Amino acid sequence: MGLLKVNISDFIAIVTIDNAPANALASGVLKELSNLLDEFENNDAVRVIILHGEGRFFSAGADIKEFVQVPSGEEFSKLASNGQDLFERVENYSKPIIAAIHGAALGGGLELAMSCHLRLVTEDAKLGLPELQLGIIPGFGGTQRLPKYVGAGRALEMMLTSEPILGLEAVKLGLANHAYPEEKLLEETKALASKFAQKSPNSVKAVIELLNIAKTETYQNGMKKEAELFGGLFGSNDAKEGITAFIEKRKPNFTGK
Repeated sequence: MGLLKVNISDFIAIVTIDNAPANALASGVLKELSNLLDEFENNDAVRVIILHGEGRFFSAGADIKEFVQVPSGEEFSKLASNGQDLFERVENYSKPIIAAIHGAALGGGLELAMSCHLRLVTEDAKLGLPELQLGIIPGFGGTQRLPKYVGAGRALEMMLTSEPILGLEAVKLGLANHAYPEEKLLEETKALASKFAQKSPNSVKAVIELLNIAKTETYQNGMKKEAELFGGLFGSNDAKEGITAFIEKRKPNFTGK
């Protein structure tokens, strides 16, 4: 593991992109991320993942040097499909993935951040999709996810001007949940992650599944699935613990069983 650093503590895995100078999403970074998702899936010591960037940036985008080595448009399409598949996996992952963004999340960096379950930013972080400056377009889901958060008109403006927005505006638009001064970003992200980690992992997994179901299913099917998962969880040890703790006026201790 050379391009991603991992620190696991108190059920939280902090994954730091360390690909100087700008944490470009080189193929090696994406491969390591995929391997980590495999590793964390059945690791009971990990309930929440924080994705962060080493140095001055979260990630300033794809590795343009790798682009010039791609021989054809067909190969570019394959590259995009592979990136889309990975980011779709991030979005549907059973454990919450929080992007903690400082400096800049541009191009592929923002596409990765948008596939995370939520984003926390520094007040002056720059978020944008500047691909049209290069005569290309976003290829890792950016054209589909950005309008979901900021609306079609604002997404069009951001892409066609190639101009980023700042963290504070990202919060106003719904692209990020909260903005903090840079020195508090990780501390606040860990505090939120800790709240997530105290919940039953099975309940968390169910909520993520239900929030994602709207992408492909009708409202009615989402309701049916909610009822099904509600019933399934009710017989779990964690549900018994949660209800008992409530009656006994104490904090529950969930084990994921």
